[in-house]
Amino acid sequence: MLVGVDEELLPIGQFARLGRLSVKQLRHYDELGLLRPARVDAVTGYRYYRASQVRVALSIALLRSLDVPLAVVGEVLSGGAGALEGVREDLEAELARRRRTLASLERVMARGLPSVPVRVVEEPARRVAVAAERAAGPEDVGRAVSAALSRLVGLAGGGPVRLMGLFPVDLGEVFDVEAVRVLGDGEGGGGVPVRVLPGGRFACATHVGPYDQMSLTAHGVLAWCGERRCAVRGPIREVYVSDPAVTSPDHLVTHLMICLEES
Repeated sequence: MLVGVDEELLPIGQFARLGRLSVKQLRHYDELGLLRPARVDAVTGYRYYRASQVRVALSIALLRSLDVPLAVVGEVLSGGAGALEGVREDLEAELARRRRTLASLERVMARGLPSVPVRVVEEPARRVAVAAERAAGPEDVGRAVSAALSRLVGLAGGGPVRLMGLFPVDLGEVFDVEAVRVLGDGEGGGGVPVRVLPGGRFACATHVGPYDQMSLTAHGVLAWCGERRCAVRGPIREVYVSDPAVTSPDHLVTHLMICLEES
């Protein structure tokens, strides 16, 4: 028995084993206010918990294993009404995305890479406002692009909003993506970095459908370039024609452009 400690209290290591959490997680959840220890030694800072808190610890462990965000975990533990509505919507959207991915995989296995209509266009240089975001792998591209675009759509400007996404040709485990907003004459970036996006000759194809299926069209354009022995220069550009706020995913129109470099 620990001297000077109520026998009902459990040291953090024992409590961690019972609650299926690590000591590091318990310390973090204490800092966030999700799971406070029953007692903290004033001298050593050592944490002690009650056995009745094991149920809370196991609840947190279960919710995190189901990818519930920590902020939502806190709402669930406090009994907040509708706390899981956003999680449910995110899971349903992810399920729909995985179903589309499976359908694309089945299409590629049955018919190979799609043969997409490609046209060669001349693109002028443009002044653009730029917002960058780091993506943790290809599966994180959607979030990264949305985060970057959100910093551009609120910029003041008198003309139409023209947005693009810029992506490396080869995606690694971690990479940067950029969102750009085309600026009109005399229009500033409103605190967002401004640069000139180079022009040139581009292979261009139009993608109609969800953004998460864009890779099919991109690979179709890359195949077109390879068959004609054209090297390509990144970044790949996605020109967003439709407003996703008022357009269903199946009807989104995006121009995909790859800069050509003759070999």
